[in-house]
Amino acid sequence: MHELFVTERAAQAYPDLVTGAREAGVRVSPITDRAAAGLSETVTPQGIVAVCSLLDRSLEGLLGRTARLVAVLDGVADPGNAGTVIRVADAAGADAVILTGDSVDPHNGKCVRASAGSLFHLPLTRVRDTAAALAACRAAGLRLLGAHGYAETELGAIDAAVPTAWVFGNEAHGLSPEVLAAVDVPVRIPLYGAAESLNLATAAAVCLYTSAMAARRPAG
Repeated sequence: MHELFVTERAAQAYPDLVTGAREAGVRVSPITDRAAAGLSETVTPQGIVAVCSLLDRSLEGLLGRTARLVAVLDGVADPGNAGTVIRVADAAGADAVILTGDSVDPHNGKCVRASAGSLFHLPLTRVRDTAAALAACRAAGLRLLGAHGYAETELGAIDAAVPTAWVFGNEAHGLSPEVLAAVDVPVRIPLYGAAESLNLATAAAVCLYTSAMAARRPAG
């Protein structure tokens, strides 16, 4: 954190946060409610805005041989969806999140808010070359599963305990033919009701938690 902007009301509401920032050597600057609204890009700002360093890392060295669960977002355009998947991946105990292709900037304000702090917990990287990201996952010993609504293999038919990189595609178009050809198994989530599909964040939550819970299930 480089600087903290805080309104008078927020400073009174969160004195420990402001004091902690000052003690850490962070510059604390008072601002008006109007300025806070402009900085935070929200309808009801909390009155505190921080300027922080970018958190993404390089792909090299991101994944070790101990990685068991990774989320790959390929061409995900909506910052709310991307932030929610980052939050879900964090909650599921994932080792990293990789954004590839034309995916949204994870430091987008809406994405940061949707991640609810998880952006600061997980190793995160942006890679233009999707093939390179998938190759890095495979080199780390991860099976590549592509979430695809028209796949032949259902989620319940896979061995979910195997270390896995789940690959999720664009909200409107899904995974490209090239990515589908590159993954080990395209997988679909069965729909038992009348809904035509699940949105990206919901599908990611189902897939990631399926792997996370299977990996933690006692043997036998």
